[in-house]
Amino acid sequence: MLRELRITNLALIEELHLTLESGLTVLTGETGAGKSIILQAIHLLAGGRAVAGWVRTGADAATVEALFELSGHHDELRAQLGEMGIEVEDDLIIRRQIEAKGKSRFYLNGALATAAAVGEAMESLLSVASQHDHQRLLVPRYHLDFIDAMGDLGAARQEMAAAYEAWLAAKAECEALREQERDKEQRRDFLTFQCREIGEAALVPGEDEELAVERDRLKSSDELIRLGQLSHEALSEEVVSQLAMVRKHLEQMATLDPGVAPLADEVAGSSYQLEESLLGLSRYLDTIPNDPARLDEVTARIDLLQRLKRKYGPTLDEVIVFGEQARQELERLESMEAQLVILGEQVAACEDVVREKATQLGAVRRKVAAGLESRVREELASLCFAQAEFAVHFHDPAHDLGHLTRLGWDRPEFVFSANPGEPLKPVAKIASGGELSRLLLALKCLLAKQDQVETVIFDEIDAGISGKAAEAVARKIRELADHHQVLCITHLPPIAAVAQAHFLVAKTVRNERTQTHVTSLGQEQRVDELARMLAGDSVTEKTLAFVRELLSRNQ
Repeated sequence: MLRELRITNLALIEELHLTLESGLTVLTGETGAGKSIILQAIHLLAGGRAVAGWVRTGADAATVEALFELSGHHDELRAQLGEMGIEVEDDLIIRRQIEAKGKSRFYLNGALATAAAVGEAMESLLSVASQHDHQRLLVPRYHLDFIDAMGDLGAARQEMAAAYEAWLAAKAECEALREQERDKEQRRDFLTFQCREIGEAALVPGEDEELAVERDRLKSSDELIRLGQLSHEALSEEVVSQLAMVRKHLEQMATLDPGVAPLADEVAGSSYQLEESLLGLSRYLDTIPNDPARLDEVTARIDLLQRLKRKYGPTLDEVIVFGEQARQELERLESMEAQLVILGEQVAACEDVVREKATQLGAVRRKVAAGLESRVREELASLCFAQAEFAVHFHDPAHDLGHLTRLGWDRPEFVFSANPGEPLKPVAKIASGGELSRLLLALKCLLAKQDQVETVIFDEIDAGISGKAAEAVARKIRELADHHQVLCITHLPPIAAVAQAHFLVAKTVRNERTQTHVTSLGQEQRVDELARMLAGDSVTEKTLAFVRELLSRNQ
């Protein structure tokens, strides 16, 4: 359950610290005092969208922090957090910090966490019923959510959605192949031409670079021969012959003076090396091509490669890859009819699965709806609707795949009659504000018992209620508080009177700044607050006496 809530620098709240106990806790106060800010803080903890403008003027950041005491019902939550590396035993601290610059961070027991992880944790810890839920109750498409939540059908819904997405994917793939099949002949001719053009070129990786080198050599062959011959003549006639003579002289000197031997060996080595180089130059001159026809052939080949690169890829390797891909696509086109048969069988199989999932889920939903009808009627009877009627009507279209959605075929709608003899009509058409409040309270009480959430928050769920109905709502909320922690924001004295703890939310001006603060009320302070709620500024001794009697009777 929620044990502590701390808020700093959020809107009108500079600093607020609530310590909460089990049972029913109410928050009261004038309209605009800041009760909605407290609820917004809880919404932010659950991953709600934050706005930098909510940070109190002059502050760097706003912080919302809650301490939850975990029970045996939260073993699954402990396991989930453990997989994230967050060890949790008895307490879980959830914190959110919103900077004035717009950045937002979440923390679980001091460790950074994602908004999704925090949101999942909060779903396991508390449930909020607000005036926004009144509007959802008026929209039939949300009624399916109530039924699925009541039947704990989340896993079945996910299976249905997965089967539906698989069916859609198979259909899309099959339709895309049929579209290709319609253009198959034109595409096949085009691919055949591309494959033939690339295939006939018999491309070799890297040959364009090798041909470029050969072309440049062919163009320069005359000049290469001329320079090579001049170099060969100069070396053979002047240098080599002279070195041979020097080598002989040094060899003779070495016989006369052994100290000259190293120099003689060095010169001899250089002489032999130069003779080898001269031989190499001679062999190179023999390999220089001087073939105009080969130059034309190489130039034509380079032009062909350049044309292919302009059409199919900036590099020769990419042209080769393009050709292989075209060949594979051509093979697929040739086998398209067989693929269409296979895909058609896959689509049919997916259709069978999605039909079966939708039919099974629909049957379970009708069973859950039947139980929900009787249980809601019991709850309404305890809320001064002893003769009210409630039912779930399923407006199912024909069970063809054209009406199927990822949630199935079911289109339930809540119908309601508050008065005997009146026919059941859609909730959106006949329910008053007070009737909606009591119907929503009945549903929320059932869901709270179903999902084992320990903390339930009601935000002015008493809208449009007064008199005997208000007392009945107060008893129902108190009954829920016997096995849940309930936090209720209310304007009704009968509800505030049954609470075990009472906080007053008010605005004050301090240092020329408006601030919202919360005060825990003692017994006499509760008398004053309930009297204000009853009579405003016209409180009399009779009002105070009635309030004391009301508190005494409810306690």
